[in-house]
Amino acid sequence: MRSSPTILHLDMDAFFATVEQASKPSLRGKAVVVGGLGPRGVVATASYEARVFGVHSAMPMAQARRLAPNAAYLVPRFALYRSISEQVMGLLRDLSPLVEPLSLDEAFVDLEAGGTAWDEQSARLAGAKLRADIRAVTGLTGSVGLAASKMLAKIASEQAKPDGLVLIEPGTERALLGPMSVRTLPGVGPATGDHLRRAGIHTVDELAEAGEDELVRLLGKAHGHALYAMALARDERPVVAEREAKSVSVEDTYDVDIHDRVRVGTEVRRLADRCVRRLRGAGLSGRTIVLKVRRYDFSTLTRSETLRGPTDDPAVVREAAARLLESVDTTGGVRLLGVGISGLADYTQEDLFAQAAGVREDTLAEEPEAAPAEERQAPTERLWPAGHDVRHAAYGHGWVQGSGLGRVTVRFETPHSEPGRVRTFRTDDPDLEPAEPLPLVTRRPGEGERAGTGGVGSTSP
Repeated sequence: MRSSPTILHLDMDAFFATVEQASKPSLRGKAVVVGGLGPRGVVATASYEARVFGVHSAMPMAQARRLAPNAAYLVPRFALYRSISEQVMGLLRDLSPLVEPLSLDEAFVDLEAGGTAWDEQSARLAGAKLRADIRAVTGLTGSVGLAASKMLAKIASEQAKPDGLVLIEPGTERALLGPMSVRTLPGVGPATGDHLRRAGIHTVDELAEAGEDELVRLLGKAHGHALYAMALARDERPVVAEREAKSVSVEDTYDVDIHDRVRVGTEVRRLADRCVRRLRGAGLSGRTIVLKVRRYDFSTLTRSETLRGPTDDPAVVREAAARLLESVDTTGGVRLLGVGISGLADYTQEDLFAQAAGVREDTLAEEPEAAPAEERQAPTERLWPAGHDVRHAAYGHGWVQGSGLGRVTVRFETPHSEPGRVRTFRTDDPDLEPAEPLPLVTRRPGEGERAGTGGVGSTSP
């Protein structure tokens, strides 16, 4: 392990929710919950104001509504989050070539590899400058942890939340870790934590005292050795700049169980097309097609088929997914479907299409086949997701507070305005249309180039 705290861990504070608060003045300082709003939706992120009520990530949305009935519940705007994430990752890559993203809002950085830090003082200065740069470029806050290892840097950033910086001085790691719960260590989830608790092990000190042999007996060789090393504050894992994707997948959870076998097949084909679009977007192909089905009783079935070689052909993937579906009993109803592709490669084997049809099909269907004529006669009500941006011909830019029963309620405000007024319109109002998100930060004349890049986070004067 290093002798200097030159590994940095950045974790943006309640990222999705904070972005929403930054773009909506009326929500600043208030409870905001972002996630799926359907009956089976889950919380993606909760603002710190919502966490006071016990709301947290991965919680069923119905439970969150019971805990915080007056919070603002919004549908995620992933394109905006990704754009802001790219700005943040750009700032991290300015510090070092070794940046290991873990998600849109979290990453490790090897400051020593970039020559940015070499001791405690320079590491602290680099962390402070990063936090200031993130605020200047995005208007958001991030918490920074600095330590001599990845494990300790992540623990430090958790201690720094929200909007802080914590540096763990080399030599103090054992004393810091000792009284902490075993759940603090990477790889100790609920199941492992319960197993250790039943053995009388609750803290990291007790984990170290148990000894390596006992941990191997309790948890197995690999897990036991790894946890014992971490309990002694040993973590030699390097920061890895490129993390190879092992699979590409998409899935949908349905508000009402699907019983119609034809509808299930249609959904699987649609998911297969979405999965291939994501695969092609990454410039990859894959050999193994995976189908995931969660049934009405919450039992989850997974089926897979490995092709002769890698493909990115939608027809091949659709046909393989359909074959896998034939082996699954969906009689009682389906609540979740997913299609994935693994065995990834950066090339394709053209002749695989022969497994599905006789001609290569390069066009991806955006949606399932058209509805019957009698269904198409009725006009489809326009959808207005809560929290998404809109523009009205007379009132300007706003966002959707809610919709239903043929009406949509909009609050008209921008990231740089005062809290705005609320108005209600028909969902088919011709003066109302979806809009792109506005910049969170406005660039001022004379500011540096970095502060002016990345569309949604800044704008030119």
